[in-house]
Amino acid sequence: MSEKVISYLTEHHDQLLEKLNQFLSIPSVSTDSVHKNDVREAASFLETYLNDIGFEHVEQRETGGHPLVFAEYKQAGSDAPTVLFYGHYDVQPVDPLDQWKSDPFKPEIRDGRLYARGSSDDKGQVFMQLAVFEAYMKTEGKLPLNVKVCIEGEEEIGSENLYRTLHDNKELFAADFAVISDSGMVAENRPTILYGLKGFTGIELTVNGPDHDLHSGMYGGAVRNPIMALTHILASMKNEEEVITVDGFYDDVEPLDDGERQLIKQVESEDYKASTGVTETVSEKGYTAKEHTMGRPTFEVNGIYGGYQGEGTKTIIPSSATAKITCRLVPGQDPEKIQTLLEQHVQENKPSGVTVDVKKEKLSAKAYKVEPNHPLIQKAAKSYTKAFGKDTVYVRMGGSIPVVEWIEAIYNIPIVLLGFGTPDDRLHSPNESFPIDSFVKGMETLAYYWDEIR
Repeated sequence: MSEKVISYLTEHHDQLLEKLNQFLSIPSVSTDSVHKNDVREAASFLETYLNDIGFEHVEQRETGGHPLVFAEYKQAGSDAPTVLFYGHYDVQPVDPLDQWKSDPFKPEIRDGRLYARGSSDDKGQVFMQLAVFEAYMKTEGKLPLNVKVCIEGEEEIGSENLYRTLHDNKELFAADFAVISDSGMVAENRPTILYGLKGFTGIELTVNGPDHDLHSGMYGGAVRNPIMALTHILASMKNEEEVITVDGFYDDVEPLDDGERQLIKQVESEDYKASTGVTETVSEKGYTAKEHTMGRPTFEVNGIYGGYQGEGTKTIIPSSATAKITCRLVPGQDPEKIQTLLEQHVQENKPSGVTVDVKKEKLSAKAYKVEPNHPLIQKAAKSYTKAFGKDTVYVRMGGSIPVVEWIEAIYNIPIVLLGFGTPDDRLHSPNESFPIDSFVKGMETLAYYWDEIR
């Protein structure tokens, strides 16, 4: 059956690409209120397309923010499984605009890549799913399974209203399993099963000293410098071997067993010098860079500021200094517990002469992992390999997708991450792009997968 679907996709490649370009041309930037109407236009585009495909129930659901597009197809019958497909239609701002080689909202193909904001994250991948549903309806007159579609417009602003929407409408979104296409592969044309995501949490700590900036000549040696105090605290939280030294931080970490370490070993190593410019990698003692990024927790200082930042010198002792800290978590770790441990460590290790205020990050998420040998995962791997002609590799990703944790927590169903992005897509940056080859082979993968599931 999938061969007819793939033939349709091949024959209508140009038309589908043109329709995707229409979608990409809508500047649905959720972070900027100037684009509020554009965001709704993108939702309307999806609503129209889903109706045209033949979904029997399609609606824009109000969330208190940007609308969520819901659609349902249940004509496959009660014996067929039901999948919940999640994606998002909002995109990141395009700044700095002068670094784009073409208009971010006028899609352009160059060197085998489609350049536009949202081409990879996530409009392109959402569209691929819908195009495959269209191909099934046009060739078979039906979908191979029951489908519920949930495409939100607030992912790039933290999915502010999604959890409540999913939680308060459990029956509406209930399914046997979920599929998300908002991720990628380890390399272009290397099929990749993403079977785990890291969790996320963080804190912001502000060290307070004098109630105003002081003359360093008059008060140096008598008053503690908040920037120095902050650096002492930060240095006490992770050592030079990349081991986090906060008491209890590793207590609940699910260890990497030999089987997983072997899976990770089979994944191609990234050329970090080429991709980041660093001359050498640093990882937690006892683990490779791949093992640390995929399967071990991290602690990072994302920003630090305080005192004089202008040109030249200003001889002061600043009144305060602030650092923003985030941690990527692994299975077993609880974000709230980690925040508490971090706060306790900060208070216990602050130098005398200063006080410290700790603000806890509101957007936290637990790690997610599904067993690589799960039947839904194995069918996905088979479909990837058939479409791309290469063995599928298995990875856990250092990034976090909060909706994954929410779907698991609310519905307790397996989640399959079917992503087709590549490391060169420049997500959230100028010149975001998506390989045309991934567009074609990704849709083939999806066609094979739905055939495997039916």
